[in-house]
Amino acid sequence: MSQETPARRSPPHLLLVSAPLQGHVNPLLCLGGRLSSRGLLVTFTTVPHDGLQLKLQPNDDGAAMDVGSGRLRVEPLRVGRLWAPADPRYRAPGDMQRHIQDAGPAALEGLIRRQANAGRPVSFIVANAFAPWAAGVARDMGVPRAMLWTQSCAVLSLYYHHLYSLVAFPPAGAETGLPVPVPGLPALTVGELPALVYAPEPNVWRQALVADLVSLHDTLPWVLVNTFDELERVAIEALRAHLPVVPVGPLFDTGSGAGDDDACVARLDAQPPRSEVVVAFGSVVVIGRDETAEVAEGLASTGHPFLWVVRDDSRELHPHGESGGGGDKGKVVAWCEQRRVLAHPAVGCFVTHCGWNSTTEALAAGVPVVAYPAWSDQFSNAQLLADVYGVGVRLPVPPTRDALRRCVDEVMSGPEAEAMRLRAREWSDKASAAVANGGSSDMGIRDFADALLSLSVEHGC
Repeated sequence: MSQETPARRSPPHLLLVSAPLQGHVNPLLCLGGRLSSRGLLVTFTTVPHDGLQLKLQPNDDGAAMDVGSGRLRVEPLRVGRLWAPADPRYRAPGDMQRHIQDAGPAALEGLIRRQANAGRPVSFIVANAFAPWAAGVARDMGVPRAMLWTQSCAVLSLYYHHLYSLVAFPPAGAETGLPVPVPGLPALTVGELPALVYAPEPNVWRQALVADLVSLHDTLPWVLVNTFDELERVAIEALRAHLPVVPVGPLFDTGSGAGDDDACVARLDAQPPRSEVVVAFGSVVVIGRDETAEVAEGLASTGHPFLWVVRDDSRELHPHGESGGGGDKGKVVAWCEQRRVLAHPAVGCFVTHCGWNSTTEALAAGVPVVAYPAWSDQFSNAQLLADVYGVGVRLPVPPTRDALRRCVDEVMSGPEAEAMRLRAREWSDKASAAVANGGSSDMGIRDFADALLSLSVEHGC
């Protein structure tokens, strides 16, 4: 060991590894910014492809951005047998997952070795859920690690209790209305469970989930969760009997700088308060042509102005042009900075697929929702939004134009609309308090950062 003085010790180097899906990348990169501000050197990595947006540009020369008293850098996984970023096979999430499980480990091992050769050895790894290949590399290379669970604590608890048979779940194919009692969770039915509970074993996402949950017993001292104590206190406390859960969310950028969606914000600036309907279904969900037509007609029939985010890979399914069928009242865009748009005072309703990132962004913005879940954890989140958090209604499945109009009307002007808005504002205040200085999630991040700082290594070790 070097005998250099503590003043010359280098900061610990934290490596963040994400599956290359936008909903996984965004919260982990946000966590990286908050941890680097506590004095850490943080490197974020994922597999780059043309469908992924990164606010920070990747670099290979060690350059880093100063964040607080630490530094944040992005270095992509690009070596080995990984597909080129423009490869169209990345558009199929299942194919992408299988490929990265196969080719990702060698690429990650190479990146970790390059960090050591560059004089910044990796001290600790945080890998997102659904990237068990990263956990395997950390274990094989002897690097301590933690997991960031990017969905709700409730969903983590459901998966955990099901995998380890801690409570009796109804069998696959059971009636959707049968109850599922899990300690610490609100009343849920079979129809409200996350999709992977009953997914067949060959399903690539279920395989990744099971590998992740099994790896949690590799004496992991931290299971970071993108939630906050005030939102899921009972679920968090109940799950702590099994896992070292630490809430660190909501994880999204709280800045309000200008961006590529300035046209969206300019549009909202021209609308009255709480008049606009925002519609977005995330970075993966694709609704069919018939459903898209029903949504378009339903939005137009509400009479409200609406902003509809339709990804480029789904644009051909849309029956209308940039107006989305709403004439002067409608606007279709390929992308917007969702958190920034939802926080605008002109927004009165959010029609959402109920991914967890969108769920926490809606709560933090104080915007009531029409819940339109499609798969994964979205059914559970829809139930939480409507029946537990009390900030919205659920759209019947399959959706029709009349049902969508009724749901939007109920959220915007129905007899419970004002109560929903009040509850939404209360959740917004609680989310802000959680990440503020001294808040519950801020303290979780501080404790984690302090633990990593204790791993500080001396130059020349």
